[in-house]
Amino acid sequence: MARIFISGSSAGLGLMAAERLVQEGHQVVLHARNARRAEDVRHALPQAAVVEGDLDTIAGAKAVAERVNALGRFDAVIHNAAVGYRESHVLTPDGLPHVFAINTLAAYILTALIERPKRLVYLSSGMHRRADANLEDILWKKRRWDGSAAYAESKLHDAMLAFAVARRWPDVSSNALEPGWVPTRMGGPGAPDDMQQAHLTQAWLASGEDPRSQVTGKYFYHLKQTEANPQARDPARQDRLLAICAEISGVLLPT
Repeated sequence: MARIFISGSSAGLGLMAAERLVQEGHQVVLHARNARRAEDVRHALPQAAVVEGDLDTIAGAKAVAERVNALGRFDAVIHNAAVGYRESHVLTPDGLPHVFAINTLAAYILTALIERPKRLVYLSSGMHRRADANLEDILWKKRRWDGSAAYAESKLHDAMLAFAVARRWPDVSSNALEPGWVPTRMGGPGAPDDMQQAHLTQAWLASGEDPRSQVTGKYFYHLKQTEANPQARDPARQDRLLAICAEISGVLLPT
């Protein structure tokens, strides 16, 4: 039995992955943004514990990491929390674009502060393939806002983070995946991909005994390795992203 924490898991793919992992006999801790969502998910999956906390601020992400650590060390962490491609240009209380704060920076902060697990899983998106990391304007101060592009960039950042961690922490299995464009609340009702496949890879990477899941620095789609955007593989870009996130958050990724 593995102990697994899943960020952003009060609904959608995070909750679906949690349900599968619980069915397989694992101990799962969910994450909800606020008390109302936490109560909803307790009814939906009473076998799981829930950590509350909003990831849209640096202080909030740090607090979530602290609450997770208070529960003891986890075998795996699935970084599922995200906002979607239809976001308008909303700034958080820290003055950061909401998409960047949740999708990129919160994933970095949780990675850096949650006690190091054996496995890390990052949800990217097929949209990352057409993105540029745009590290010179990661906060969208020079460009006209484009929610779809901002989302795609953030999902490229998540793949970069997964591969950077794989390179820096050889004792951890760190991988990224795309679940497909599926009809969740984020994806929208017209999304064409298979909802029944969308949550399987992250659960498999977090807990699977299959040797194909016990790898690191890989990118997956529906249980199969596939190629990521080449920028995600660039160590210089990875290190620059880590440095930017450390500077903004005041949190260093442990060596």
